[in-house]
Amino acid sequence: MNSFMNKYFGPLPREYCVYFYILSVFFGILFVVSLFSIASFIIMHFKKVNTLFIINSFLILFNTFLGYLANRLLNTMCVKSI
Repeated sequence: MNSFMNKYFGPLPREYCVYFYILSVFFGILFVVSLFSIASFIIMHFKKVNTLFIINSFLILFNTFLGYLANRLLNTMCVKSI
């Protein structure tokens, strides 16, 4: 029973920390692309921008930044703990 528990629920090797690194890079790129696309839309269509657009844009940027920060933190914890 102990072998079963260690095999399926035990710690994974250090190579699995790359998963969090890849996700943090993905969310970092997504944040930058979202930031530039929202800024360019605001510059090009200044008259069409309303309060709802600003709020939605802020929430999109906030969520992508949180995804980046959370995965970067998890990657750091994974690397430092193994």
